[in-house]
Amino acid sequence: MSEFSITSTDFKEGEEIPKKFGYKFENKQPNIEVDNVPENASSIALIMDDPDAMAAVGKIWVHWLVFGSNESKKFPNGNLRREGKTDFGELGYGGPAPPNGRHTYIFKAYALDITPDLKKGYSKQELEDAMKGHIITESKLTGTFTS
Repeated sequence: MSEFSITSTDFKEGEEIPKKFGYKFENKQPNIEVDNVPENASSIALIMDDPDAMAAVGKIWVHWLVFGSNESKKFPNGNLRREGKTDFGELGYGGPAPPNGRHTYIFKAYALDITPDLKKGYSKQELEDAMKGHIITESKLTGTFTS
């Protein structure tokens, strides 16, 4: 069986993320797909963050938190889609917005054996706590962005 993977039709692994997906531009949500979801997965969770922000703002900046059912490889499209709050203080996708230079953005997908019991607007910490002991497999996709 092939490995669980996360890809985008909008940019390839390690490439520059197009400007239209930037927070200060169109803030469009990129097309994200997961492949080879394990049959025993109840849900798929996605965390997008910017570890390079640590040097500029003193923390890893959270850009997107979402989970949903695993019924579609286009992610996240499931009936159970539930979004968390970004470090912009908003629900849903918050695109790249590096305060300085080029930053690397990491999209991490997790196949879970549960569907987290979290209310809309949850934090990254709450999602990570809910996922503990329930991650079947995970994969990541990286892209770069310069404002």
